[in-house]
Amino acid sequence: QLQLVESGGGLVQPGGSLRLSCAVSGSSLTDLAIGWFRQAPGKEREGVACISADGNDFSTKGRFTISRDNAKNTVFLQMIMMKPEDTAVYYCAAVQMLGVYCPLSDREYPYWGQGTQVTVSS
Repeated sequence: QLQLVESGGGLVQPGGSLRLSCAVSGSSLTDLAIGWFRQAPGKEREGVACISADGNDFSTKGRFTISRDNAKNTVFLQMIMMKPEDTAVYYCAAVQMLGVYCPLSDREYPYWGQGTQVTVSS
């Protein structure tokens, strides 16, 4: 059974950095596309970054970088120069999808982690 567990959330000051982790079990990252999403209170969930099974990465935020460690079966989201509007619950999600493409629509992902809270505030 494919499972995802996020960690690394917390309180960070504006301008600071944070790295989130998504530990995946039940399948190899080379067989999965992984996406990072976030949802702020009162707002729709939005995709912020994804990485394909082949390792191609894409981010909708220039301050955010997605990467992965295949040996640890873990995907990361590095966030820098953070802003109060980055405050949200961050989720990682997975879909069994080979190749160079990774979707950024949450409807494409059937497997989800429990989320981790990120708060940007002074």
